Amino acid sequence: MRHQGRHIVITGASSGIGRATAERIAAEGGSVTLMARRADRLADLAATLGPQARWIAVDVADPAASAAALDRAAADGGPIDGLFLNAGIGGAFAPIEEYRPADLAQVLAVNLLAPFHAIARVLPGMKQRGRGAILITGSLASERGMANNAAYVASKHGVLGLARAVALEAAPSGVRSNCIIPGFIDTEMFAALPSDALAHIAAQVPQQRTGRAGELARVASFLLSDEASHVTGQSWAVDGGVLGTLRI
Repeated sequence: MRHQGRHIVITGASSGIGRATAERIAAEGGSVTLMARRADRLADLAATLGPQARWIAVDVADPAASAAALDRAAADGGPIDGLFLNAGIGGAFAPIEEYRPADLAQVLAVNLLAPFHAIARVLPGMKQRGRGAILITGSLASERGMANNAAYVASKHGVLGLARAVALEAAPSGVRSNCIIPGFIDTEMFAALPSDALAHIAAQVPQQRTGRAGELARVASFLLSDEASHVTGQSWAVDGGVLGTLRI
């Protein structure tokens, strides 16, 4: 199977895209270490996935705690073959001149600095072994602007640049780095929106619907696998055509 004998660490694994990807990789023979803040959800998911799944409750925005969690993952589950940095937050909505410094710091800490520190922790081992795959969850905001959400847009532009920079640094060692770009995906965040808002969002998608977490998980699993051995430094949109088309 695609991930047989491989160990994949997933942050933001307790729900949505992270959970769906963990389920996919486990179904394809991989072992997974699940990371998020919600211990109860992680425990439930690990129990569902079986003995190939372990979990660590951690706030990825805390560099020391994140480093300790990654070290523990490698100690308990073996060398990390794939690192899926999926944890993220939306942050506050406000004009840039009204954006509070504390809100900016939180968005950058979770969305950009956490992946930066995690990669710095795991990449040396991948380079030494001559193999590995890193995947960061970006956003439509990695490629487009968004009014009144400058912190989020800046952070998601940043992770795309981070993935590309790491790809260049790591390529000679056989390690790959990519950024996956979810469109409007049917996660808990979207399910909480009013029905008229969901209808408006779906109407912006050329496919006329929101995506499903499982659809993105299939692409994430591919990018984390050896099947994508010549794919690095790329942004992969799973968005029903939003970024790839011009609707008039």
